[in-house]
Amino acid sequence: MINFILSAFKIIILLGTLVFIHELGHFAAAKLFKIKVNEFAIGFGPVILKKQGKQTKYALRLIPLGGFVSMEGEEERSANEGSFSEAGIIKRIIVISAGGIVNIIFAIIIYFLLVWRFNDIGVAFIAIKDFVVSIFTSLKMMILGGLSAQQMMGPVGISNVVSKTNGIVDFLYILSLISLSLGVTNLMPFPPLDGGKIVLLIIEAIRKKPLNEKIELYLQMGGFSLLILLSLYITYNDVIKII
Repeated sequence: MINFILSAFKIIILLGTLVFIHELGHFAAAKLFKIKVNEFAIGFGPVILKKQGKQTKYALRLIPLGGFVSMEGEEERSANEGSFSEAGIIKRIIVISAGGIVNIIFAIIIYFLLVWRFNDIGVAFIAIKDFVVSIFTSLKMMILGGLSAQQMMGPVGISNVVSKTNGIVDFLYILSLISLSLGVTNLMPFPPLDGGKIVLLIIEAIRKKPLNEKIELYLQMGGFSLLILLSLYITYNDVIKII
């Protein structure tokens, strides 16, 4: 029972940290460009804790498997002051990409500190170089199809790996790897991931006008459906590997 509680605690801490870092990237970029953020939430589902700020509602929700930053004019275009849809293309791309980029930077920092702490500064920089190269290698494999769905890991697989960590160093190492994976995956050019949203913004820049809202909605929903199917398949593989 104690082991189960400890494992659950480690999983919640890891997921909560990565989600917070990711959403904080979106939030900070939005604030930088004076885009109104209606809600900053960690988790999904019913609200456990909430605090209304001057402009933003901050909420902790029940299901710790994600989070979101709800910006004015993001889901439905709005001409209101501080609207995301009224911001320039470059600003919107920066806001959307900030979450994944922050996850990658966070992973590099954690990895650097671990290597630096247990090796010398020279070894640390070599290790970081290899770590950064692995980011682009992973991204290339994912885009060109060199990485199969069977090699991917979902929440069940991640939970299993995290539960087996032994000590703070092991936990931080896994934290850095998963943060890297989250950042790279999220920037893939596939809707409804952030990378897919960036592609739509690039198309808007080329056309010099936004896509039809219905077409954009269909693309997002189609991508979301495929993502759900992929997630189910990955989860099935994770369960098979465990049992």
